[in-house]
Amino acid sequence: MDELLQDAAGSLVVTRDGGIVTIRMHRPDKHNAISFAMWSAFGRLMPVLAADDDVDVVVLRGTPGGPFSAGADISEFTTLRSDPEGARRYSQAVAAGEQAIITFPKPTVALVEGFAIGGGTQVAVACDLRVCDPTARFGVTPAKLGIVYALGSTARLVETVGAAWARWILLTGDLLDAEQALRVGLVHEVVPDVEERGYALARTLADRARISLTGGKVLIERAFAGRLDEDAEVQDMYASSWNSAEYAEGVAAFLAKRSPDFAAARRRDTYEGP
Repeated sequence: MDELLQDAAGSLVVTRDGGIVTIRMHRPDKHNAISFAMWSAFGRLMPVLAADDDVDVVVLRGTPGGPFSAGADISEFTTLRSDPEGARRYSQAVAAGEQAIITFPKPTVALVEGFAIGGGTQVAVACDLRVCDPTARFGVTPAKLGIVYALGSTARLVETVGAAWARWILLTGDLLDAEQALRVGLVHEVVPDVEERGYALARTLADRARISLTGGKVLIERAFAGRLDEDAEVQDMYASSWNSAEYAEGVAAFLAKRSPDFAAARRRDTYEGP
C-alpha cells in the first residue's frame, strides 16, 4: 500500500488509526477542488485499501473545519477538457474515481464540513454514510457549466434522494443547506461536532461483522437495481456467512451476553498455523 499512499499524498492525504483510514482532500489554495489527478488517484487507491485486510472503514473528508470540496477544478477545463476527446478522457477518470469509492467493499463515511459543491457532493454521495455540520452546503451544478451530468452519477443521486429531488438539484443547480440536505436524504445526520460523530460512526462500523457489511453492501446495490433473485452468488454469500468465524463469534457473544470481537474471529478464520 505504501507506494500508492505516497502517490496520492499531497492533494490526497492518507492517514491511518487502527482499522480506520482517512482520505483527506488537501488543496487549500483551491478550496480542495478535485483535479484530474485526484480522481485518478481515487481510482488507484481504493482497490489497494480494499485488498488490505487490516482496513475496516474509510473516512473521506476535506479540510478540518471546511471546506469539504468546492468541486471540480474548473481551471483544468480549458486544457484537459478543451476538446471532445479530452473531455471524454476526463470524464472517464471521474467515473473511475467515483466508481472506486462506490464499489469499495467496506464501509465509507463522508465527513462534511462547509461547502461540498459539484464533485464534492459527488464524492460524498459515492460514500455509504454521510454526516455533516450545520455549515455544510451541497449542490450539483453542471447546469451552470453546460455539462450533462454522467448517467452513473445521476443514478447514484436518484438512489440517494429520489427522482423528485434529483430533478430539483440537477435542474436548478441551487445549493442545499445542511437542514435541507437532511430533509431530502442527502445526508444521514447534521451534528455540531461532526468530526467526533464521524469517527464514532467509523468505530461502530469497524466493530461490526465485516462479512455482514460487505454482503449487505452488495445486496443493497442488487436490490436497488431490481435484481431480487437469490441466485448462486447470493446463496454463496449466505453460505459464507453461516460458515464464518464471525458468525460463530456473534452467536457465542449473544448467548454469553458480551460484546462480540469480530476482529479476533477474522484472525482465527485466516490463521493457517498448526
